[in-house]
Amino acid sequence: MQEHMVQKNSQRSLIRSNLIHWSQFVQRTGVCPYRLSELVEMGWVDAVRISSENYHFPEREVFRVQKLMRICRDFELPTIGGAIIVDLLERIEALEKEIAQLRSLI
Repeated sequence: MQEHMVQKNSQRSLIRSNLIHWSQFVQRTGVCPYRLSELVEMGWVDAVRISSENYHFPEREVFRVQKLMRICRDFELPTIGGAIIVDLLERIEALEKEIAQLRSLI
């Protein structure tokens, strides 16, 4: 694993993160390589292109993709449907944290 600066594809800030090679990522998440390619093309998963056919992924994406795989499997959803659900769950979690912070100010 290498440490690099990684930029989130969907306008997220730069952060330091451990990077995992494609094969390790596939093994740890259980995602099939075709589906992972699809997620990278969609811009849903952060990927650092090392060479023309070599990607590395931030370690924080492991849990996110595992959640996606579980939702797709459990509800028999296509990748895009599962990705939408995971995105919405993340937004709900962020909003709940914001509400808790605002309540603490009252």
